[in-house]
Amino acid sequence: MLDQGAAPPVATPPPSPGRNGTGVMRRKPVELLVSEGGKGEGGSLRRTLSMWQLTMISIGATLGTGIFVVLGEAVPKAGPAVTISFVIAGLTALFSALSYAELAGSIPVAGSSYSYAYATMGELIAWVCGWCLVLEYGVSVAAVAVGWGEYLNELLDGTFGFTIPDALSAPPGDGGIFNLPALIVVLLAMVFLLGGARESARINTIMVAIKIGALLLFCVIGFMGFKSGNYEDFMPLGMAGVSAAGATLFFSYIGFDAASTAGEEAKNPQRDLPRAIMLSLIIVTALYVLVAAVAVGAQDWEAFEGSEAALAGIMKDVTGQAFWGTLLAAGAVIAIASVVLTVLYGQTRILFAMSRDGLVPKAFSKVSSRTGTPRVNTVIVSLFCGVLAAAIPLGKLVEATSIGTLFAFALVNVAVVILRVRRPDMNRTFRVPLGPVFPVLGFAFCAYNMFSLDTATWVVFGIWMAAGLVFYFGYGFRRSRLAKNPGAGASVTAEK
Repeated sequence: MLDQGAAPPVATPPPSPGRNGTGVMRRKPVELLVSEGGKGEGGSLRRTLSMWQLTMISIGATLGTGIFVVLGEAVPKAGPAVTISFVIAGLTALFSALSYAELAGSIPVAGSSYSYAYATMGELIAWVCGWCLVLEYGVSVAAVAVGWGEYLNELLDGTFGFTIPDALSAPPGDGGIFNLPALIVVLLAMVFLLGGARESARINTIMVAIKIGALLLFCVIGFMGFKSGNYEDFMPLGMAGVSAAGATLFFSYIGFDAASTAGEEAKNPQRDLPRAIMLSLIIVTALYVLVAAVAVGAQDWEAFEGSEAALAGIMKDVTGQAFWGTLLAAGAVIAIASVVLTVLYGQTRILFAMSRDGLVPKAFSKVSSRTGTPRVNTVIVSLFCGVLAAAIPLGKLVEATSIGTLFAFALVNVAVVILRVRRPDMNRTFRVPLGPVFPVLGFAFCAYNMFSLDTATWVVFGIWMAAGLVFYFGYGFRRSRLAKNPGAGASVTAEK
């Protein structure tokens, strides 16, 4: 067993600093990344999370988005073949999950793929990856929060007979002025996170159990209304529609990597992180495919158009009673709140790692000595995501998040291959099967899904990347800790 308060050991010494590159190509040695684990400005993160809690974090961050919210966006693109779209997105996630599992066991730190890129491809690529993760985590919090308001209205309508007016429950462009419920759920998640990682993990575990129960209940009731005729025209929009839906539904798998952001708060990260990542993906994929198959069987695919609370509507139609739809809406309200909580957690830990490296302001790495949480970081990120959720329509957020995530996942697959070449003798608690074959397939799947997204999404992504590069060269390049102390890796070697 590893000491819960100590950073996990790495077996082999790092290469000399001279081989770690210079300028934008400078790399941060693995040993330096690990030795800094948990350390922040004024305090340290606490190692309190078990393997089960890590798995629940990943499930909490993943399960709910695609089924409770994005299904209404994907079914009109693929028709009944949306089940194949889920499989395509799941395969993309699987190959990347294998790469994440290997790197999480080897480099168990808070920065996730940002840190993996820093150790293998250099600072500029790490920055680009981290900037994509801001898009993945920060914007997906906002996207999920938008859908939360839809189910909250379903719940209020079924229990009290009223709903929040469109002006206060939809963003501009979707018939509203300000999405107040979306802001509220983000702020509630912020309050939980400020209480500490262990406390937040306990709350998340309860919420995950509730949402799994809600989805299984839907499957039982939805199967009662199953109509085989809904599958007769299985692929009405062709393979192009299936691919487009798959790229959108990849958003549904965002979160399986959330456990990797908890590397500095896990009790035994080298053992538990790979297990948590793989177990969470298996559970989520099985539930997604099952629920999607039942949903399309119970309702004509064309009826999903414009619906962000589709499952609750199906339960109402099948039973003829509002009670069951209301019950599912209650489960969805809890489920989506869990996604907001865990993804918001991941975003704060990524910015914590980037701040510790000097690439973003120090405020993001300040840790409260009382709670062991980055309080200022949590408040800033929560306010940003809350305002974004209140002002931007769901569809645009989903597509922007998908492309950022796919890009970051592609880099993780590349990082596995590079680290295998440069550090073949490094201690690895999990290894991707078949050497470089699976990472290459993971990269290819990510690239395929990226190019299935529309031109407008690429334009938004290009603007986001340009803004990130301006920030890096204007701020991070000169303030980087490696720029100020290029011999840091050597000092860690000497200490070991």
